[in-house]
Amino acid sequence: MELTGIHHLTAITADAPANKRFYTDTLGLRMVKKTVNQDDTSAYHLFYADGLASPGTDLTFFDWPTPRERRGTHSISRTGLRVAGDSLDFWAGRLRDGGLSAGQIATLDGRATLDFEDPEGQRFRLTEDNTQGEVHPWERSPVPAQHQIRGLGPITISVPDLAPTELVLVHVMNMRKAREYASPDGEGTVHVFEMGEGGPASELHVAVQPGLRVAQQGAGGVHHVAFRTPDIPQIHQWAKRLNELRIPSSGEVERYYFRSLYFREPGGNLFEIATDGPGFAVDEPLETLGERLSLPPFLENRRTQIEAGLKPLG
Repeated sequence: MELTGIHHLTAITADAPANKRFYTDTLGLRMVKKTVNQDDTSAYHLFYADGLASPGTDLTFFDWPTPRERRGTHSISRTGLRVAGDSLDFWAGRLRDGGLSAGQIATLDGRATLDFEDPEGQRFRLTEDNTQGEVHPWERSPVPAQHQIRGLGPITISVPDLAPTELVLVHVMNMRKAREYASPDGEGTVHVFEMGEGGPASELHVAVQPGLRVAQQGAGGVHHVAFRTPDIPQIHQWAKRLNELRIPSSGEVERYYFRSLYFREPGGNLFEIATDGPGFAVDEPLETLGERLSLPPFLENRRTQIEAGLKPLG
């Protein structure tokens, strides 16, 4: 069994309308699903992705009225977004024009990168991606097609101790330890683990930072990161593997757009394994994804009640 890369990343916002404006207008992503948190239907669950809502491009948000994240270790600390190698100058100017906090273009782990924060403080890193994978721009994006965000990766997590996390990544999740580099903030070493064919879409970076306090989740923070598995037979195998190794997990959870399996790695970060399909076009046409509130069948009979409890997104 082998995971093939990053599937999606789910973060937290305390302002859903502003979140939608930023991720569609400034970052130019497509809203591909407007739904609710299936475990808390009072909250939106918003999905942004590329033009075809491809697995590996989904950046999602729970809308919860919570204070800002308290940064620290035991956290998913940096969200990577892949762009073409000649796009970082474009993005540096676009972010500055938007009044955002952004760093300088720099070389990190052999790739050109640009760090920035969204309006709620979520930490991002634009990374050049010169691999030959498929790219699916969104034709209605305000960002020119050649500069649009291609998808997620690498994702960085912070842990105080590498050994227990590495044990799970390598011996449970079958990742490969590839290399390491110095943390750009001067705090510890970052260890790179690969999945599938490797490359920025298939990497998890583990920053070892024992001197940091424990993070506290909130707006601008990340809730969990999900990894790709092709289909339901494969996720059956992953659930069986975790059970045999006595690793506590959620068991398989049917999310309708994909099937999921959740567990925590020893550094405290919530991991998910998710199937590539059936995808977001299972309940609405690809051409109009995200334009209306979508609910999985088991919530459809509560649509009136759920819609009444949600604020307009604008």
